[in-house]
Amino acid sequence: MGHFLRCALAAALLAAGVPGQPWAGEAGDVILAQRGPWALEGRSLTWDLTREGPALPGFLPIGAGTLTMAEATDPADGKRVLQLTQRTDAGERRIGPFPLSAGDPVAVFFLESTVRDMAALTGGNPDYIRNRIKDAVFRGGSVAHAEGRTVATVRPFAADPARGRMGAFAGLTLRVEAGADPAAPLRELVAETADPVAPAALRGMAGRPVAPARYRNALVLR
Repeated sequence: MGHFLRCALAAALLAAGVPGQPWAGEAGDVILAQRGPWALEGRSLTWDLTREGPALPGFLPIGAGTLTMAEATDPADGKRVLQLTQRTDAGERRIGPFPLSAGDPVAVFFLESTVRDMAALTGGNPDYIRNRIKDAVFRGGSVAHAEGRTVATVRPFAADPARGRMGAFAGLTLRVEAGADPAAPLRELVAETADPVAPAALRGMAGRPVAPARYRNALVLR
């Protein structure tokens, strides 16, 4: 996850520090807004985490997981930092630490997990997928405003020259919902395909064909 975190957070922090810098379209401004410095003050924020798709090696379906963000103390220097913790039936995984000034580690976690899932389910190059998603988030997409909600929608492979080899992921849609305050935690983050992912060239551990299934990766703030 480190590559996307370094690139995306650096870009988000740079853009936040230079008013009007044209690093992103409006969708990118919503998804990777500068939400730091965080001041959770003993609280933690928890998102319900679900992940669906074909049963393939390297892809971890998650039926009822959580992702929690909280402050912690970095044992290396004693400074306060942000820590993400993913909890699923498979166990607990800590991600971080991140500086309290970080733009939004949860948004970047969501994007990078989508990259890794797509690579696992298609056999595609994760660097190519990551760069296309990053470009689409930073420079494309659309935004709708209604009833105190802001929803950013990005379709990273809609015009990609390689979309013919991506199957259902050619129509991948990223949808991120924020509230009226752009600095508040994101309410919902969803990546999904409209059609079932049919990995015809990929087979299960015992060499059996894998049943097609729609892909969906979702985080919903409690």
